[in-house]
Amino acid sequence: MRAAELDAVEPLAHLVERFVRPEGLVYLDGNSLGPLPRHVPDAVGDVVRRQWGAELVAAWNSEGWWEAPQRVGDRVGRLVGSAPGQVVVGDSTSVHLFQCYVAAARLRPGRRVVVADPDAFPTDLHLLSSAARLCDLEVAPARPADVPALLAARGDEVALVALSEVDYRTGERCDVAALTAAAHRAGALALWDLAHSVGATDVDLDGAGADLAVGCSYKHLSGGPGAPAWVYVARRHQALVDPPLTGWHGHADPFAMDGRYAPADDVRRMRIGTPPMISLLALDAALDVLDDVTPPQLRARSTSLVGFLVEALEALVPELPLAGPRDPARLGGHVAVRSPDAWGVVRALAARGVVGDFRAPDLVRLGVAAPSTTHADLATAVVDLRAVLDAGEHRDPAHAVRPTVT
Repeated sequence: MRAAELDAVEPLAHLVERFVRPEGLVYLDGNSLGPLPRHVPDAVGDVVRRQWGAELVAAWNSEGWWEAPQRVGDRVGRLVGSAPGQVVVGDSTSVHLFQCYVAAARLRPGRRVVVADPDAFPTDLHLLSSAARLCDLEVAPARPADVPALLAARGDEVALVALSEVDYRTGERCDVAALTAAAHRAGALALWDLAHSVGATDVDLDGAGADLAVGCSYKHLSGGPGAPAWVYVARRHQALVDPPLTGWHGHADPFAMDGRYAPADDVRRMRIGTPPMISLLALDAALDVLDDVTPPQLRARSTSLVGFLVEALEALVPELPLAGPRDPARLGGHVAVRSPDAWGVVRALAARGVVGDFRAPDLVRLGVAAPSTTHADLATAVVDLRAVLDAGEHRDPAHAVRPTVT
């Protein structure tokens, strides 16, 4: 009853109808892969049949393909508090992270320490390790709460503080402004991974004074599987930032075909080579869903949904403790609970038509993609979770097998 009442008064309830919603399915994995916006197949069909099929190479000019990384970047930037001209889209999150790690070290010569959360998403840590070997850096592990103390002790050695705004496991948010300010007081730069933030939180990169940021686009932005990621470089750094991968798209005059590299004098220098245009234009179309929505409005809807989910979990399945804080203001776009049988729980829910996901070793994650999820979806999911536990469905041997992708 309460879920229906909340959905009835929700100002952004109309967004749900902009997505494909398979009948009989409650999809709570939009924090891994966002659902399909209804209009995107036609938009991609136009890219393939008309733009590529009929215009061919002319489409780089006539359809604005060449400028798309910056144009789409500005659309993403609006959602993370970036003024135009500071975000570019085109490579993977991994490539953008590597670019930023090395570029940050080069912006702070003489400083050899990078502070990073040891619980960050593994890709972040793997790539940082690679960049550290390349640049002779020391990686100093510190969870967000411990970063100020580390900076107080070793601040004059630190080149970069690299953190995620939203913990990919628990959903807990960092204070971007406070930690960025702490980094700056020590003379360091701040790099933010916003993969689980963009489209779910009201992060304000410009307002926080962030230096660099990276995020993917296939989660809360529904850009599609393999959609290109984005990178933010604050305008004050753009004339000096020196990424390690310098391809022809980042050249000041790419069609001069000059063998000597001269970087563009703005965020374009973060471009490398030809982006995956079909995926990039699919993302461009997907962003239409949020054209009439402001980040504070989106965040308000996300907070309502997440708060309702937390209350429902605590009321109906109190034996599964929350992995993150209960205050929805301190959570991003997903809620996680702990269970020693987490994998079986996730599979048993999927058998009932509720799709969440599992994170090792013991997390059941329930994603709350604000544009495409309703309070009623969340009520259904928690009622089904209670039924799974009561019937012991999570212990069914059929749910023990793990495929490659979990």
